[in-house]
Amino acid sequence: MTDTFKPTAAMADEAARGLELREKFKRGGTAVGVARARDLKNRRNLSEDTLKRMKSYFARHKVDKRAKNFGDDDNPSAGYIAWLLWGGDAGRDWVKDKLA
Repeated sequence: MTDTFKPTAAMADEAARGLELREKFKRGGTAVGVARARDLKNRRNLSEDTLKRMKSYFARHKVDKRAKNFGDDDNPSAGYIAWLLWGGDAGRDWVKDKLA
């Protein structure tokens, strides 16, 4: 049986915020990011393969944190919205811990 992992409430909150900002500002994230956010928001169990994809996302996109308006909920960068869709810092830290 494959191990599954349940996202934390903090990850669900970050993903929900990302979905809200994406709807409001019409930018940030891909269809894959939106699907991931829905899974996280609903706290659906994730596979180890999904955790590996999340780890890869965070590794590739940590540079986005240096962009103008990263962390600004009033005028968020597309990268900030995408980061939230993947669970934000809570998701990054959780995945790192689970795959350690």
